[in-house]
Amino acid sequence: MTDEIQAEIQEELAAAEAVRPEKFEFAIRIRGLKNQFGDAVIHENLDLDVRSGEILGIVGGSGTGKSVLLRSIVGLQTPTEGEIEVYGKTLDAITDQEESRDLRRRWGVMFQGGALFSTLSVAENIQVPLREYYPRLDQKLLDEIAAYKVSMVGLPPDAGPKFPAELSGGMVKRAGLARALALDPALLFLDEPTAGLDPIGAAKFDELIRELADTMGLTVFLITHDLDSLYATCDRVAVLAEKRVIAVGTIPELLATEHPWIQDYFNGPRGRAAASCKQAIERQDGKS
Repeated sequence: MTDEIQAEIQEELAAAEAVRPEKFEFAIRIRGLKNQFGDAVIHENLDLDVRSGEILGIVGGSGTGKSVLLRSIVGLQTPTEGEIEVYGKTLDAITDQEESRDLRRRWGVMFQGGALFSTLSVAENIQVPLREYYPRLDQKLLDEIAAYKVSMVGLPPDAGPKFPAELSGGMVKRAGLARALALDPALLFLDEPTAGLDPIGAAKFDELIRELADTMGLTVFLITHDLDSLYATCDRVAVLAEKRVIAVGTIPELLATEHPWIQDYFNGPRGRAAASCKQAIERQDGKS
């Protein structure tokens, strides 16, 4: 290993240490956010705090701009108004390119459906962010890192050389997660990670997210409509409606609110079924 690579590793370790959850009360702070496309206002006066080390679920009806909010935070959508702060840095105030790159490599994003490059193998997909941020890494080390990430998300070793079209839907999701974790981020964004999975596959994915968050100290921004996922993984849930975050808290705290959409969502047939399932699991855990 060259001196340059060793120096890069030391810099990376120092940068990772700087954003450990205990160093910041909030990983993300959003104030007065407005997103507008033509005459359509998606968000207005939206405020949200994401605590370091928590899994925050984001829910809302169709058209409430859940994915737009995610894209605004990671810089793929420029808000019309407002301020977004990530680990103490206001995004639109960063003018230094190196500082911007350093902040962006602190997060990983898993988009809907995995969003893998179809012409690259799973291992090559995982290596994409590594090649972008660490171009001097040799192929042997890249292959070792990719193999480790494949194992981390519960994929078999032979998944690495395969192409996305050769994988099941659940395996594609895990491969997308492996790529999102390629840089060992402190902050993980997940957009509908269990959509399209069967109940067993979704439950196993929820377990994986919870386990990774606990072992890696991740802060997770989780967009989902899956009530089982909310109960299984989330520390708190933020509700998008009326162009803003109308409530944020634990599920019991949200159940105590009187907002009609929140009551319909959590106390409807699916919400009651998810709550009953959660209670049954807790009773079973208590007996074991």
